[in-house]
Amino acid sequence: MRPLDGTALDGPALNLAELAADARGRLDPVHWDFFTGGAGDERTVRANEAAFARRYLVPRVLRGAGRRDLGTSLLGTRISMPVLIAPTAFHRLAHPEGEVATARAAAEAGTIMVVSMAATRPVEQIAAAGGPLWFQLYPQADLDFTASVVRRAEAAGCSALVVTVDSPVFGRRERDLRHGFADLPPGLVCENMRDASGRVRDIGMDAGLDWARIAWLREVTTLPILLKGVLHPADAALAVSYGLDGLLVSNHGGRQLDGALATLDALPAVVEAVGGRLPVLLDGGVRRGADVLVALALGASAVLVGRPVLWGLAVGGAAGVRHVLDLLHADLDRALALAGVTGPADLRGDLIATVACG
Repeated sequence: MRPLDGTALDGPALNLAELAADARGRLDPVHWDFFTGGAGDERTVRANEAAFARRYLVPRVLRGAGRRDLGTSLLGTRISMPVLIAPTAFHRLAHPEGEVATARAAAEAGTIMVVSMAATRPVEQIAAAGGPLWFQLYPQADLDFTASVVRRAEAAGCSALVVTVDSPVFGRRERDLRHGFADLPPGLVCENMRDASGRVRDIGMDAGLDWARIAWLREVTTLPILLKGVLHPADAALAVSYGLDGLLVSNHGGRQLDGALATLDALPAVVEAVGGRLPVLLDGGVRRGADVLVALALGASAVLVGRPVLWGLAVGGAAGVRHVLDLLHADLDRALALAGVTGPADLRGDLIATVACG
């Protein structure tokens, strides 16, 4: 992985917290709050990061970890590190190139971008960046339209479908309500919501979404299907029984049900319920390479990052996103060496200790 040369950014941030502060100064405050905020009192937003703060590493020594390999494979795709780009909406609020810039950075870094159904660039343009893509889907009540979106993602070359299942209704995001932020600015739309007539539909949440709909979706596509938004081990076990291909332990970044369990706290029970029968990924609260290490040691196959990607995009476009990925890659590599581990496959739970807050 090459380091960022600094030409596209004014003094590249040393960590993601610095990058967030820079991004906040550049973004419209309404858009900053949209990207940063969560539902209700934002307890779950804070809990996702706090869960990592309660975990400490118990490193091994004299393990000969001089040669490390961060690469891993997910659903047949080899990537440079177990860090993917999570699906997040409205990238053009952060940078004019939007999701195209994000995809270019992911391609350069050798990892997977999960394209949001609410992207402000069409999936075909995003795919032109050349990197591996998965597609995130909110199943719509109109089954024909849902099927058409899936076919469009397939035609664009997306190699997996990430189905969001934690959103039967919209979460109450009070920052957005305070700002009156309910629509995109003129000229921006959710490009992947265009129907055959060219009309852009609104994304609808479907409170009737159930396992039968997932079974229907399994018949619609041959793509691997991952469920995004699983926190309960009983749902993880059901996913196995329905023949799903992967799970994403996620609470929507705290943007749906406030008070939902932090993803890292939910992870071990989900991993146990799955029993190694399919990959379990995690998003929410990942800010350092050591966070990635902790999640992997507790059973995750990989992690996804969302908000930090938007911060990088706001600060430096594709170069800013690449900087985020480079920071995480270098930080994970260093953490592995210091923990006495040669790669993700060697991580075990005995490297992690949990302490009380405060």
